[in-house]
Amino acid sequence: MDNGIVIMMLGISLMLGALAMLGVMWAIKTGQFDDQEKGMDAVLNDGEDALNEAAEKQRRKKEYKKNDSDK
Repeated sequence: MDNGIVIMMLGISLMLGALAMLGVMWAIKTGQFDDQEKGMDAVLNDGEDALNEAAEKQRRKKEYKKNDSDK
């Protein structure tokens, strides 16, 4: 293969990899992977202790996000 083609393929693959990485980072930051239905399933299937634990975890998560955004 010609060196020019190899360099072009390498450049394109690096750009596509960076684009994919940025897309995943954006999805994580905006909460695209959060399970919105977990709370509703917990109401139907879990006991009171598990629900209290889940509520406390959710409260700590919101507090952490609030403190993290203040920095």
